[in-house]
Amino acid sequence: MPGLHSSSNASEPVRTAGPFSSPTPLAVLLSGSGRTLHNLLRMQSAGELPIDIRQVVSSRQDAGGLKFASDYGIDSRVVSPRQFPSPQQFSEAVFQPFRELGVECVVMAGWLKLLPIPRDFENRVVNIHPALIPAFCGHGYYGHHVHEAALEMGVKLSGCTVHFVDNEYDHGPIILQRPVPVLDNDTPDTLAARVFAEECQALPDALRLLAANGLALRGHVVVRAD
Repeated sequence: MPGLHSSSNASEPVRTAGPFSSPTPLAVLLSGSGRTLHNLLRMQSAGELPIDIRQVVSSRQDAGGLKFASDYGIDSRVVSPRQFPSPQQFSEAVFQPFRELGVECVVMAGWLKLLPIPRDFENRVVNIHPALIPAFCGHGYYGHHVHEAALEMGVKLSGCTVHFVDNEYDHGPIILQRPVPVLDNDTPDTLAARVFAEECQALPDALRLLAANGLALRGHVVVRAD
């Protein structure tokens, strides 16, 4: 699977991620249109992906993704960092209901807020980013901003990255990546469409991997659990 390391420094301490239950009790965090959520719900309903989405959380009341949750009968909440005096309280408001619901894995699907990850959810939160990290990532790199930057730089390859989430933007260990070509006549829209098509496969592949086998981490490097 592209982007998944098979070896690393043996002296590094090994941490584990998964394996999760199958179907995996899942929560989804979003801030916008919910296209990634819709893809997951579609695949779940078709029996193509062993997940059980138990709750959707949006950072915005007007996020389009909330309608997808409603259409599929998924419980949803709106939790904004503006409601809380500290990042830690914001984090607790997001994650405590997940504990009560038995959520094993959290997916950031277009979530735009920095969210402290509590210790019991370390290596259980994954994000999908529309570029090949470490390129075009970090604070301010989201949506079309990413694709505009890639075109301005003149790169010949872009793509998407699924990674574990830590307490920095787009920084956690990389699970897998999928490349796409950047064409001479690309616009941000055409490049975004090509990258999103790969996202629709990459994120489900990462979730299947975590459910089936789990992963191991040596330092910042993801390695196969076996």
